[in-house]
Amino acid sequence: MIQFILLVVGLIFVFLLLAKLIVEYVPKKVHWIISLVLLFLSVYLGYKIYDGIVGNIDFHKEKKVRYAKVINNLKIIREAELSYKNVKGDYTKDFNELVRFIDQDSIPEIRTYEKSKTIVKRGVQEVVEYKVTDTVGYHKVKESFKHLDYKNMMKVPGTNTNFELATGHVEKGPASIKTPVFEVKVAKKIVLEGMDSNLIKQEVNVLGVDEVRGEYISIGDLEDVKDSGNWPPSYDIRKDSD
Repeated sequence: MIQFILLVVGLIFVFLLLAKLIVEYVPKKVHWIISLVLLFLSVYLGYKIYDGIVGNIDFHKEKKVRYAKVINNLKIIREAELSYKNVKGDYTKDFNELVRFIDQDSIPEIRTYEKSKTIVKRGVQEVVEYKVTDTVGYHKVKESFKHLDYKNMMKVPGTNTNFELATGHVEKGPASIKTPVFEVKVAKKIVLEGMDSNLIKQEVNVLGVDEVRGEYISIGDLEDVKDSGNWPPSYDIRKDSD
């Protein structure tokens, strides 16, 4: 938008300069011809500027619609991976395995409660409290996904492409304990395919607070233990308010 404003200011300056030159150096009998040419030129440039501004606005509207659909699938994948890790102890890089897990597996229902016992310590009775964790039942994983299109979660909406899914382990803490991590991502240029190529290039380098930063739309991280996405909170608010 700033570029368009600067362009408009620059054109106004150029037209003022041309008007001054015409008045001072061009014979009056051809003023009408030059005025007509400048009129057509100003109308054409005005149209191009307007078209550029509207095109920029339309691009960002459509971009947000496409991103929201992509982010929705990424959230489903995250829930599937977290459920899988809760049961299997690790993440999987196989989408087919995730779908099979949701269709066929169960998640244990854990109950934690406190108990107490009396012990004798140095001849003195002492009541010690401790926690006990029991598995009180199981529920089908599919129940948590019955309202979600999990069988198509691997597909990037609006494209013929699947998300890139990778898993790994990072060492954390003084004991260098290996902790499972995962990452799912898709390049912005794939999501925005068919739109203005110049605006897509700008989008890859966008730095706005309310924007998805970087080349990819992603969730998770192979270098750190986290399962958050790289999109701003506005996308979560938009989805929750639908």
